[in-house]
Amino acid sequence: MTSTPPPSQPDPDPQPDPQPDSPPGWENPAVRADRRLVELLQELRVLQTGVQIVFAFLLGVAFTPRFADLTDPQQDIYVATLLLTVVASAVLATPVALHRGLYRHPGKAQIVTVSARVAQVGLLLLASALTGAVLLVLDVVLGTALAVAIATVVALIFTALWFVLPWAVRRLLSNGP
Repeated sequence: MTSTPPPSQPDPDPQPDPQPDSPPGWENPAVRADRRLVELLQELRVLQTGVQIVFAFLLGVAFTPRFADLTDPQQDIYVATLLLTVVASAVLATPVALHRGLYRHPGKAQIVTVSARVAQVGLLLLASALTGAVLLVLDVVLGTALAVAIATVVALIFTALWFVLPWAVRRLLSNGP
């Protein structure tokens, strides 16, 4: 006697994906704020590594024999880029300081909002610092005219990817399908 498998039950209609900002059914506002803060802090850890690498590169440049050969404008670019990197590092670490300083504070949702805005400023500073580093290196290697042209393209790429694209995607998602 062969047994036949029982007829399979059809899957119920899958639930449509919730809106990007709507929490899952189990996620209350406090849990949501905690999750968002953890996600933000993780993203900032990744960025801080890049900032540290650029900062280390810039610190090392000043102690090379060729540094004395830099023109005054190149040294100005160096100083501005170094300072942008330091400030970017401080700004990108600010959400961590807020998290630590306001640990267990009931206003976590506001902390997340402020931290996200601060992180955006940090991204702007980091993009400026990276563009400055590209400008400095290419000015030494290729000359000023080509360096300015390429650094401008780099700045436009950062603007498009880090600021315009997220804005456009957010707008697209908020308008719905």
